[in-house]
Amino acid sequence: MTVDDTGSGEGAAPSADGEVPEKPDEAVEDPLALRLEQLILGADRRYTPFQAARSAGVSMELASRFWRAMGFPDIGQAKALTEADVLALRRLAGLVEAGLLSEAMAVQVARSTGQTTARLAEWQIDSFLEGLTEPPEPGMTRTEVTYPLIELLLPELEEFLVYVWRRQLAAATGRVVQAADDEEMVDRRLAVGFADLVGFTRLTRRMEEEELGELVEAFETTAADLVAAHGGRLIKTLGDEVLFAADDAGVAAEIALRLIETMAGDETMPELRVGIAFGTVTTRMGDVFGTTVNLASRLTSIAPRDAVLVDGAFAEELTRTQAAPASEAAAAEAAAAAEKEGEEPPSYRFALQPMWQRPVRGLGVIEPWLLARRS
Repeated sequence: MTVDDTGSGEGAAPSADGEVPEKPDEAVEDPLALRLEQLILGADRRYTPFQAARSAGVSMELASRFWRAMGFPDIGQAKALTEADVLALRRLAGLVEAGLLSEAMAVQVARSTGQTTARLAEWQIDSFLEGLTEPPEPGMTRTEVTYPLIELLLPELEEFLVYVWRRQLAAATGRVVQAADDEEMVDRRLAVGFADLVGFTRLTRRMEEEELGELVEAFETTAADLVAAHGGRLIKTLGDEVLFAADDAGVAAEIALRLIETMAGDETMPELRVGIAFGTVTTRMGDVFGTTVNLASRLTSIAPRDAVLVDGAFAEELTRTQAAPASEAAAAEAAAAAEKEGEEPPSYRFALQPMWQRPVRGLGVIEPWLLARRS
């Protein structure tokens, strides 16, 4: 929750004539909402923001920065915080005092955690709990089933959340440890791809909202599963578009072609186009930035329907790792040389076809390559 750091919360300031203004009537909160909050937070409301900051031993300014970063609304100086809020403040401030995190980094930790969990919580309420809390019998209200349901689900969901976070943290740490040097931890060479549904804007005008939501969910679910299954990382979803990354160009190529093949086999799905670029990428708060990302986005916008376009650096990386030949002539030469030496010819997984050079706004002239499977 963001806080008002202009006062102590112990009382309203007097006006110019010395009179203390009356406090505005506070909105009456739903008793069930308060019970649910207490159940989920595991504690009663005890503190105003000023009192919480003082109990945690931090300044109101720092407390305000932390709460704003976590994405909570301004509550002025209402008594709405719990012992857990004090403990969270104390922990973040303690990491700064111990020199483990800078103040800016601690705020960034609060922001990234808040943004990620806010989206998760919204999804769980909108898509999961909303369906489960439909009254099971006529005459029962949703409120009569919500509390006991959350009481049962809360510990299980909490344990699962911590498990998944630890798994993801282990995977991310492993990638950092394998980086060649310190600079590569932040500015890394990755394959970055966008997959975009063709004609999505027209679909939004023709389809009902519920149908459109189901289509987007099916697309995002399929894409997320394919990216994860083949060793990539889903960076984010944007409704009709997904952004993914992979350390290896061959992995990214396989993901892109699988996406095209899977969507093409589903009659309910629009056509798809994919663009991939390979190069240095800056990573921040789970997202990726830089010229490589911009180039992948541009390639996607000019890719043919149900096709994958890649940049020259990506094509070179596939050739270097012998995942694709530089050309069919080069493949034939390699096969002939292997046969002459009595060896197995190279086994290429992908084929690359050069396309016409074209100018791309902000990136100059590029030469895209059409990626396909090699029979």
